[in-house]
Amino acid sequence: METHVHRYKEKSFWGPHELYFANLSKRKKIMEKNGNNRKLRVCVATCNRADYSKLAPIMFGIKAEPQFFELDVVVLGSHLIDDYGNTYRMIEQDDFDINTRLHTIVRGEDEAAMVESVGLALVKLPDVLNRLKPDIMIVHGDRFDALAVATSAALMNIRILHIEGGEVSGTIDDSIRHAITKLAHYHVCCTRNAEQHLISMCEDHDRILLAGCPSYDKLLSAKNKDYMSIIRMWLGDDVKPKDYIVALQHPVTTDIKHSIKMFELTLDALISFNKRTLILFPNIDAGSKEMVRVMRKKGVEHHPNFRAVKHVPFDQFIQLVAHAGCMIGNSSCGVREVGAFGTPVINLGTRQIGRETGENVLHVRDADTQDKILQALHLQFGKQYPCSKIYGDGNAVPRILKFLKSIDLQEPLQKKFCFPPVKENISKDIDHILETQSALAVDLGGTNLRVAIVSMKGEVVKKYTQSNPKTYEERIKLILQMCVEAAAEAVKLNCRILGVGISTGGRVNPREGIVLHSTKLIQEWSSVDLRTPISDTLHLPVWVDNDGNCAALAERKFGQGKGLENFVTLITGTGIGGGIIHQHELIHGSSFCAAELGHLVVSLDGPDCSCGNHGCIEAYASGMALQREAKKLHDEDLLLVEGMSMKKEETVGALHLIQAAKLGNTKAASILRTAGTALGLGVVNILHTMNPSLVILSGVLASHYINIVKDVIRQQALFSVQTVDVVVSDLVDPALLGAASMVLDYTTRRVQ
Repeated sequence: METHVHRYKEKSFWGPHELYFANLSKRKKIMEKNGNNRKLRVCVATCNRADYSKLAPIMFGIKAEPQFFELDVVVLGSHLIDDYGNTYRMIEQDDFDINTRLHTIVRGEDEAAMVESVGLALVKLPDVLNRLKPDIMIVHGDRFDALAVATSAALMNIRILHIEGGEVSGTIDDSIRHAITKLAHYHVCCTRNAEQHLISMCEDHDRILLAGCPSYDKLLSAKNKDYMSIIRMWLGDDVKPKDYIVALQHPVTTDIKHSIKMFELTLDALISFNKRTLILFPNIDAGSKEMVRVMRKKGVEHHPNFRAVKHVPFDQFIQLVAHAGCMIGNSSCGVREVGAFGTPVINLGTRQIGRETGENVLHVRDADTQDKILQALHLQFGKQYPCSKIYGDGNAVPRILKFLKSIDLQEPLQKKFCFPPVKENISKDIDHILETQSALAVDLGGTNLRVAIVSMKGEVVKKYTQSNPKTYEERIKLILQMCVEAAAEAVKLNCRILGVGISTGGRVNPREGIVLHSTKLIQEWSSVDLRTPISDTLHLPVWVDNDGNCAALAERKFGQGKGLENFVTLITGTGIGGGIIHQHELIHGSSFCAAELGHLVVSLDGPDCSCGNHGCIEAYASGMALQREAKKLHDEDLLLVEGMSMKKEETVGALHLIQAAKLGNTKAASILRTAGTALGLGVVNILHTMNPSLVILSGVLASHYINIVKDVIRQQALFSVQTVDVVVSDLVDPALLGAASMVLDYTTRRVQ
């Protein structure tokens, strides 16, 4: 038996090394084998507006190659119902000849009507298929009408090509989709997970094509087209882009009563939210009649903020969702196609519970009142997310056409089922998503550059460390290289990277992701845009803040500040930094200069500080200050005591001073006491100014200062703040964890 299609195990539609099918000579052999270069007769059955948006690009592709294909179009289902927009007209407007129109819908919009509609289609389809005699029947998705088409074709020995098999959503659609998969001979799937599901369902891998979603071929080139006239036509002349909502909600056939309640709450929330909304009528599934009654009960069709429509042509619908402030509902379009534009989506209920989604989708699984939906609208409306290509890269149709050309009609019609070991089915519930959600954390220190994969629980899954280059060009190049390497490793580790958080020294504008002014420890690092190059390279959102603020964020999410409304973090390292959490939020200040705690002045005639001032905490208590004092003692031969030794080439540092003090060097002990006192006075000033409930000392020197700081508080602080606790941080990597928390906090705030 001649193999008719290459295997697709190594092929990825988003990868750089795409494998296509048999070469031209092989394809020519198959065409000749099919009979004197006979054209492949392809029948496309379309049931509703949604499946036509996926089938139309394939139909255009088939029509454009008349030397290879003959196209027959069968229209049935809600296409032919006036209440649902008579959407067969858009097929005619696209200049396709409709060979057959089948009225197959039994009205009633309940479970019995759906069953009767399937039965009516099964009665009518055999005559049509006997007349058309197609070689291939193309069926899309998971609708009950499509099940009738697939059943008829399978029983009449017609080969079936199923589009979008292997996906997981919710309700009865899953069962119908998988039933069509078992009837189909060939499969075109959109994602790697879908491909793996098909293999796990024992489908022949030789007959599975990972192509991407055909609608993405149009979506990814659509957003730049003229759209204002379309927005005005459907929503009014006074509506601006990103200032309206698109709503599309269907009944859930396995729990109709609850889905209608959810729809009622959705309308209440939309009315309260008070934004112009384009709302489409639901599909023809059981429960749709009740949903329409709810719309009319709420007065949606006459409400000044609502535009209620039965149908929008797909080309125009693309523009409307691409420029919407938000899309809400439970349509597969929201979790699939809309991701191509980065438009925020609120997915309601269980209808799409298993779908793979981009970062633009916020799930509200259940709601008892409108409040949760209203909160989701406030969180999502007007945001812009990275564009997602989970479902395709815009080249699905060429792959599908090549796949069709490579089908060998002389192959036995009987399906061959394969029984490989079933691969682990990765759970898509909220617990699994939260477990695998991770961040790339970057820490730019004066000496080292570190990148880590950090999990939602604060676990450093993997860490990379390199010396921090001295020039801007080398530093940016190394950051990108390390981030790309870490992102690739994250895939192998099953870590779902949500974004990149960067901790760096200096003054930072976190809104723009720009380092405004650097510390002297990091050269060529002022007026640097960090967000753009990293986001452009990784196609991920990027957050940037200074290391002191990141330490405070780390304590808020993972450390001793968790759950506290107000606390202050002080970093004791090479320099002295800090971060302030007030009413659960990080304080940046009007010019992003808040929490420069190392530059609180504790003595008017103290030592010089790197900032140009005198008597700052940093001039006394930082690692640089201790190193300075240690060198003075060493130069005077007053540092080393019994039990200490130093190599000739060894640099004198703060740790030598600490070691000398522990071994009884009174001068070293006096320097440390002075440094600790300066830090303690700074903490007293913080207590008197901010009155936090906790002060956390972080960094390598914290444990050496803690007791002295507490003594100073007892002696110098007002009685009312002496009970405020001062503790040493128990976090190992506060800068990395804080950088990660910027990403992870943003994500958890979007989870309802």
